[in-house]
Amino acid sequence: MSASTIPDHELSHAPVSSSATPATLIWAPLLVALLALAGSLWLSIAMKLKACPLCFYQRTFVMGVVAVLGIGLLTGQRHRVVLNLLALPLVVAALAVAVFHVYLERTGKLECPAGVMGIGTAPQQSLAVLIVLLVLVAVGVIQSRKVGGTHPAATGAAVVLGLLLACGAVASSPPMPPAPTQAYATPLDICRPPFHPQ
Repeated sequence: MSASTIPDHELSHAPVSSSATPATLIWAPLLVALLALAGSLWLSIAMKLKACPLCFYQRTFVMGVVAVLGIGLLTGQRHRVVLNLLALPLVVAALAVAVFHVYLERTGKLECPAGVMGIGTAPQQSLAVLIVLLVLVAVGVIQSRKVGGTHPAATGAAVVLGLLLACGAVASSPPMPPAPTQAYATPLDICRPPFHPQ
């Protein structure tokens, strides 16, 4: 009898399959999320950059991923099968905000400071690491579905929830200041509307 056919009241006493969800399927996305969080904090603390609202939303969603996967690992093998699914809405939300952020940058509505080691801008680095994180979480979700750990509808619901969280984050962001009429006197230390000389 598979886990999906065991009644809920008997599930807590069901034996845990050692191959249900390998720890690597949790550790890999957790380490990427920790790397993303560390990079984000490095930009603010070590490089003295100011996070814009879109940066804060991405950082907050990644903090949620770290919390879900980190605490989930401490709960033991039985719960690992759902951890990636629980992290999925947060990863989708962070990635969707990052896509929007880079879109604003690419269309000239924002100019953003360089990221860690000057490789691309901070939003571009965020987008890259969030794509990797989404791939790892998706692999974990697919693996858990193979062992009957999650219902396919739950995956769709997680993606929809993530997109709704992203829409809420973007819609509730403070409006951007107007484009400046003269060149900035301060260094580029926050995402801001660029100056376009007439």
